[in-house]
Amino acid sequence: MAFGAIGQPFYLRVLTRILIFALAASSLNLVLGFGGMVSLGHAAFVGVGSYVIGILAWHQVNDVPLLTWPVVIEGSVDPLIVWPLAIGAAGVLAAMVGAVSLRTSGLYFIMITLAFAQMVYFFAVSLEQYGGDDGMRLRAPSRLGWLDLRDRTSFYYLVLALFAVALLFLWRLMSSRFGQVISGARQNAARIRALGIDPFFYQLACFVLSGAIAGLAGVLMANLDMFISPSDLSITRSNELVAMVLLGGVGSLWGAPLGAAFYIIGQLALGTLTTHWQLVFGPALICVVLFAPRGLTSVLFPHFRSGEK
Repeated sequence: MAFGAIGQPFYLRVLTRILIFALAASSLNLVLGFGGMVSLGHAAFVGVGSYVIGILAWHQVNDVPLLTWPVVIEGSVDPLIVWPLAIGAAGVLAAMVGAVSLRTSGLYFIMITLAFAQMVYFFAVSLEQYGGDDGMRLRAPSRLGWLDLRDRTSFYYLVLALFAVALLFLWRLMSSRFGQVISGARQNAARIRALGIDPFFYQLACFVLSGAIAGLAGVLMANLDMFISPSDLSITRSNELVAMVLLGGVGSLWGAPLGAAFYIIGQLALGTLTTHWQLVFGPALICVVLFAPRGLTSVLFPHFRSGEK
């Protein structure tokens, strides 16, 4: 990789981080932009993905079973085992949250997703064995056969490939009949019901898929930072994901990746100037929302409409 060759692995790490946050923001955009479901607790799914692989790695390194009854479950760092478990756990949590919150709408939906996220956050804080409020170090990174994820270049290409597959999947999903129902339910749920289609199960499936993709982002984030913290699933992280979607363009396929890149690069650039970079970034976000309601996508690519609402 060119960045590693010129002795600048920092930029390679930044690119990897942008792709991971772009994946997480795209998962939020699936429910927020395409489905019209405003979730303020989306970071909980990211955090669950991180914690699952972190906890299993902790038990692997310490040679302590995760469970001894009714069956013995050992720890593991095998990505073919722990990654599907982490993604599945995030999907199960999303199913639980969606099953309750999707029976409401508007402010009630927002508050229920926030309440679930706060419960998961405080549960993570209470896990003293795994660091509690201080978080935990990922004791052993995942190893995918011949692919050593400790090599930052190999890990970057893996993240890039997963991001490309996820984006292609989202594009195909929203172009399908399923996506049309989700889009129709966002615009007028009563009309969808009049057509004999119950939008609840479609929206629930959309919410679960979104949570699973966010869980994958959490898995990748843990392997990048080699550290897992309750802050990864806090409301602050959820707000960051919302900001990325708003910056890039709600309902635009490329909006979330563009917003993630702008947010992280802007944070790094302003952070070198002042520790109070939020004082500058906040008004910039407000200006984007006021003067470019469709986000940066509509400003940089005014003739590009694919995937937008």
